[in-house]
Amino acid sequence: MRIHIVNPNSSTGMTEQIAKVARRYASAGTTLDVTCGTGAPASIEGYTDEAISVPIMLDQIRAAETRGADAHVIACFDDPGLAAAREIAQGPVIGLCEASTRVAMMLSSRFSIVTTLARSVPIIEDLADAYGAGRRCRRVRAIDMPVLAVEEEPERCAELLAAEIRRARKEDNAEAVVLGCAGMADLCIRLTKETGVLVIDGVTAAVRLSEALVGMRYATSKLGAYAAPRSKAGGFPREVA
Repeated sequence: MRIHIVNPNSSTGMTEQIAKVARRYASAGTTLDVTCGTGAPASIEGYTDEAISVPIMLDQIRAAETRGADAHVIACFDDPGLAAAREIAQGPVIGLCEASTRVAMMLSSRFSIVTTLARSVPIIEDLADAYGAGRRCRRVRAIDMPVLAVEEEPERCAELLAAEIRRARKEDNAEAVVLGCAGMADLCIRLTKETGVLVIDGVTAAVRLSEALVGMRYATSKLGAYAAPRSKAGGFPREVA
């Protein structure tokens, strides 16, 4: 099968990091097609960055569809443009926040999320609530480190994350912690060993869930909200294939 992973930001370094982690966990026989948002913001930090990145990301998904993609992973924890992507893609489209939140709910009764900047906390809180986590998501925490600094200063990032994970265990009674940024993916195993807390990474979760859905021959329903977009170019609207 062919899984398309799109990093909505334009950071090639982060895209390479995402690809490395995805390839480590993808099944034998799975081909990964990894792209990034050329022309998009260098990082996604807030609603404006999301809005700018989505049209470029949708173009990447359309192009991947022509290359035979069976599923798509949106490699940003804010899950930007997820519903729109499901309209234009035939196969499953998985976002990192949704994937890791659902995995956390299957593996723990209470969990916390640790992200980069405090401004992302309300965005992720709303997403976790929308995905049905409710009070099972005890808290969304931030290490107050910009997204691009995660790539530039991995050791400092790891130290800050470990400290926050330990606080989540002590203060939130968290049984698991979700890493709230695609750029943190490579630290997952290390942080689990260092803190003794189950640490869940969205890239791994999204790739493996995509493989499972494709393997079960499931595709996105087109009978309502995720129906293909309709053309508005003159005359009676028609469905776009």
